[in-house]
Amino acid sequence: MYQTIHHSISLNNLNILVTGGAGFIGSHLVEYFLKHGAAKVRVLDNFSTGFRKNLDAFKDYPALEIVEGDIRDLDTCRAAVKGMDYVSHQAALGSVPRSINDPVTTNEVNISGFLNMLVAARDEGVKKMVYAASSSTYGDSPALPKKEEVIGNPLSPYAITKYVNELYGKVFSDVYGFHTIGLRYFNVFGPRQNPNGAYAAVIPLFITSALKLQPAWINGDGLNSRDFTFVANAVQANVKTLFSTDIHRHEVINVACGNQTNLNDLWAEICGFIGTEIKPKYREARKGDVKYSLADISKAMNMFGYQPEYNIREGLKLTIDWYKQNETEKV
Repeated sequence: MYQTIHHSISLNNLNILVTGGAGFIGSHLVEYFLKHGAAKVRVLDNFSTGFRKNLDAFKDYPALEIVEGDIRDLDTCRAAVKGMDYVSHQAALGSVPRSINDPVTTNEVNISGFLNMLVAARDEGVKKMVYAASSSTYGDSPALPKKEEVIGNPLSPYAITKYVNELYGKVFSDVYGFHTIGLRYFNVFGPRQNPNGAYAAVIPLFITSALKLQPAWINGDGLNSRDFTFVANAVQANVKTLFSTDIHRHEVINVACGNQTNLNDLWAEICGFIGTEIKPKYREARKGDVKYSLADISKAMNMFGYQPEYNIREGLKLTIDWYKQNETEKV
């Protein structure tokens, strides 16, 4: 992946910080920047949910620098942004259930940590920071498709933290003239997404279950739908917004494919790719889950030329192939 060029300027003289760069989406951004010749790609990660092995394939790139540290510490953030031209802020504590179980830590990482990065990047004179926002911000709004300007009440502590990020982003733009862009991810999936642990996402869980010829657990009736988005599409959006010269204020932008898939159909699709037919098991719906999710991606398309390269089927095939080549216990 990542042969297609999405940046509009040369990266050869640019230094880029990727917070959470050892994580799922972060490591894909690191891969893109390294493959396209960035002068320096610095990773800041505390390895609480990221993994050093996600960066092993890139360790021979002299441009890669890995810094172990926590965004909850302002001095660490200041040191990480030193000499950086751009910041891709992917570090966060994800998962709605995790935030319900531990709202304090989620708040500390996602709000205090985010504020630290804003302050550090502003003070260093970073040209631009693009950050990971979330479709969870739409909350209980019944409107479909989801348009950036119409949100509801948040349904989880995680959703609150991601909305607060957007509020801080706008204030820093209005008050300090430091303009950031928030990308509202819609259920990003792909290679290197961790299937293990209590807070694993649905697609890696489904794939690993199907590969083991075991039934997947579906929360609720399986009619919950999501706008599943292959990770390469998220990378495209990040790169195009990071180097766009046409955005001069804080913006929040959906990153998705503009298509819905419910969990029953998702399981059937994955089983079809693997060549098995297993009925799923059902259990109680999760607290804080949005029932239906579908993005309007017209703003991204019009503002910076975003065009999803991979639909869900193409993304699933690439993802399943990766999981087949990587033993589940080593992911």
